[in-house]
Amino acid sequence: MVEIADRAAVGRESVSDAAGLRPLTSIPVGQWRALAERALEPNGYYLPGWELAVDGFASGRTGASALVSRSYAPPDGARRLIGLMPVISMTRAYKIPLPALVSAHPYGTLCTPPLDRDMAHQAATGLLRAARQAGAHALILREVSLDGATMKTLREVMLRDGLHPRVLQSQLRACLDAASEPEELLRDALGAKKLKELRRQRHRLAEHGAIRFDVARTRPQVAAALEVFLKLEASGWKGKRGTALVQDDGDAAFVRRAAPALAETGQCEIVTLVAGDMPVAAGIVLRHQDRAFFFKLGIDERFAKFSPGVQLTLDLTKHLCADPAIATADSTASADHPMINPIWRGRFAIGDVLIPLRQNDPVVPLIYGAMMLRSGVREFARRVVHVIRVR
Repeated sequence: MVEIADRAAVGRESVSDAAGLRPLTSIPVGQWRALAERALEPNGYYLPGWELAVDGFASGRTGASALVSRSYAPPDGARRLIGLMPVISMTRAYKIPLPALVSAHPYGTLCTPPLDRDMAHQAATGLLRAARQAGAHALILREVSLDGATMKTLREVMLRDGLHPRVLQSQLRACLDAASEPEELLRDALGAKKLKELRRQRHRLAEHGAIRFDVARTRPQVAAALEVFLKLEASGWKGKRGTALVQDDGDAAFVRRAAPALAETGQCEIVTLVAGDMPVAAGIVLRHQDRAFFFKLGIDERFAKFSPGVQLTLDLTKHLCADPAIATADSTASADHPMINPIWRGRFAIGDVLIPLRQNDPVVPLIYGAMMLRSGVREFARRVVHVIRVR
């Protein structure tokens, strides 16, 4: 067996050809799409059109490997893809040279891997077996739904083998119950006084031209609307900080490849709020199965006093609630996000999970300890930065 810790120093090539691992780009796209349709739990960020664009272009996120699980499918006996987990080494993910594999980050804050809903336990078993064959002593799943069907299946498979997952960190994230009546939902979330203030701001915004909520769905529409979004995002604080997508050639190439490609399969739309002929806010929304994923938001900060981001989110909420194909929406935002949290009042647990691959493995406590130490150092640094800013 190949020990990842021994091979990680020479880069991605050291793990992509290891037993149990293969380059992410070697997965047949048709099989991946079929698995996504059968996935036990939706994740728009691990759709092939999105993740392969990330893997091909996004800065610092290219060249991932994959753990795969397959099953013979009757009657032809073909090898059917039933599980997929994009991964990188722990060395690459955290600069910690220990033998673990970590979820490859798909430029969206959700790494729940697709498991075939009809063979979920078999799929999970195959992924853990592939990780062992690659020489890993543990898997670190980043930003997974802790109470979702996928983690439930993984826990059941691990328990059968006498293994127990450890949650490294967790938080609650905002989500939308799109089956609700939108006006009632917004009234309960924001209250009559806040809604009245937002209506007043909208009327003031309308002085710059009639307000329109546009939804781009086709590939040409999404490609054009994406350029509007990129310009809006770069015009605000992200542009000042240098983190707007268009400011990095790789990130710009990834999203320009991914968004139109997913639009072809009805899995990406771009929503834009327009005042007259001026776009004042825009957002990218992915769709997978019955769930939407609010990826990013960009606003024209010249209109900040009218709350264009909030206005767009109110229209998006109504848009999603009116769509019978959508049951829930994931904000994919940080736990304390000041804009989305008051509007989307649903919550679900998201977190990082350490999965040991063998019973009584002495290496696993080292991996766990290294992750806890890293977390403590990061939290200490965050508090120091906060104190400096306050002073």
